[in-house]
Amino acid sequence: MSTSVRSRRRITSTLVALSLTLGATGLVAAAAPAAYAAEASEVVAKLPIASYSALAVDSAHERVYIADKRSYYYNDKGTVLVYNFEGQRVATLTGTGPVTGLALSADGATLYAGEREFVAAYDTGTLQLTGRTPAYSDTCGRELAFSGGKQWHTRGNAADSECAYAVHSLDYVNNGVQSVTDWNVTGRMLLEAGPGAGNRLFMGQVKNEKATDPALTSFDTSGDTPVRGDARRFADATGKGGLELKDLAVSADGKHLAVADAAHGTRLLNAGDLSDATTPYQPLPAGAVASGVAFSGDGTYIARGASAGGSTPDLLIQPADPANGTTALEFAYEGELDGSRIVPRGMEWSADGSRLFALTTNTAGNAFWLHIIQPPAAQHDSRFTGGLTSTPAQAVIGEPVGIRGRLELDGPAPAEPVRVTAVRTDADGTRRLAAAEVAADGTFTVLDVPSRVGESTYTLSFLGDLTHRPAEDVSVTVSVAKAPTTITLTAPAEASKSAGLEITGRFTAQGPALPAGTTLAVQRADRLGTGTLTSVAVAADGTFRINDLPRVRGSVTYTVGYAGDDVHAASTAEATVLVRR
Repeated sequence: MSTSVRSRRRITSTLVALSLTLGATGLVAAAAPAAYAAEASEVVAKLPIASYSALAVDSAHERVYIADKRSYYYNDKGTVLVYNFEGQRVATLTGTGPVTGLALSADGATLYAGEREFVAAYDTGTLQLTGRTPAYSDTCGRELAFSGGKQWHTRGNAADSECAYAVHSLDYVNNGVQSVTDWNVTGRMLLEAGPGAGNRLFMGQVKNEKATDPALTSFDTSGDTPVRGDARRFADATGKGGLELKDLAVSADGKHLAVADAAHGTRLLNAGDLSDATTPYQPLPAGAVASGVAFSGDGTYIARGASAGGSTPDLLIQPADPANGTTALEFAYEGELDGSRIVPRGMEWSADGSRLFALTTNTAGNAFWLHIIQPPAAQHDSRFTGGLTSTPAQAVIGEPVGIRGRLELDGPAPAEPVRVTAVRTDADGTRRLAAAEVAADGTFTVLDVPSRVGESTYTLSFLGDLTHRPAEDVSVTVSVAKAPTTITLTAPAEASKSAGLEITGRFTAQGPALPAGTTLAVQRADRLGTGTLTSVAVAADGTFRINDLPRVRGSVTYTVGYAGDDVHAASTAEATVLVRR
């Protein structure tokens, strides 16, 4: 996989609007809203809704169903928006009241939609309503799932402000007949089934003030009534660490259950007994709070959604096998064109794993976007070749250093220039440097200004792109010397012993700025010996003056020296003057 793919927030292509007139009951003709491609692999459509409750994907007919519960007033009628796989809205299904919860039958022929007093059924081929099965009233919003040949749904009744901790029950519809079970929990419950689950239905309790240590459990749905399997809670002996469930998904092979836990990240469990899997997924990026999870139908990928600020990724797409260390494909959503975070329970894959459908919302949670992401069908290798070199030959503190190298990419050329990232490690620790763009011939130069004398190790990385795997890191160690200094002197060739002499000079230093009040030592050597004169101060522009009355006639040599400091090297200069009477 690739990494650091950021949505560009720009329209690169506009899809042709599609309108469809269908005369079925509960079906409203819809003109497709504008959609745009934020990346070569991502199409984004702004949804005409201000609330959301469920998502379902029909791969056979290449349709995406998005439920808008629309329950601001008692008589509001929710809708199910129908989009194609290109991000165009093709129809709208209208409910008798708020629409909460969607599920597809095992054969994909029927779409079930939860309503306040019914469970509606639609033919997925024609999008016509085929019937509504009366259900016990629900005012808190239903979760729907299809398992064991039966349509399962939750039921809760309370004032809206009390739904979070009201009792919710598990019911089902079998052959058009509503039935109830004896299973219920305090607070909302999330349901998960799907092809990988077989005749198992997974149920997760949502944390609330009356249930601080929620449970996960599974049911065998193959018989006439559900049989509960293993269950698990997550709080420790002190009562801390209870599950904060946002989403759950079953792997394509049915062996694992992934859980989006807002307090923990992505938990990977063994689906049989709900114990921790041997190898977990790596933590989400710092600052990202888990909100969604989905396995691709072909078993290749897992998508992990989150709520994160700024450039921190809100979505990671990576190999479903946690032992595969390939870098994740990352998306950070932070603009008004595509939302700011992944919606809980807002991700589903197409059956073949070629597309991920992900919903984002804004900070206020009243605007929504549908993202259709196509991970690369194939990835190619990349490598650094020829080692790294540095210029200049001798690096000095406070002066630019260039780390040069070459990156080779197999397969097709990338659509946009790729970048290599770098870190510098020295006695002060590790510091991330600015990324460097790779030229068409594969060459690049990472620039840095060392801030410490001694050895600095530069480690360069290529984290991959849409079609290239990450390269193995490469490093080079550079010896950083003190910054050189230079003293230049201008002295007369001859001088009079009685009149004295003046020597002017300039002191220059590379690297960090010199401290104010820098002084230079001055020595005078004549036939009587060597003596130290008064130190001379260096002006802000680096100039200085030495005035002296020689004590003897003959050749007199003046030596001016700088002792150096922690970051600047020492230097000296000499001038010889012939002193006459």
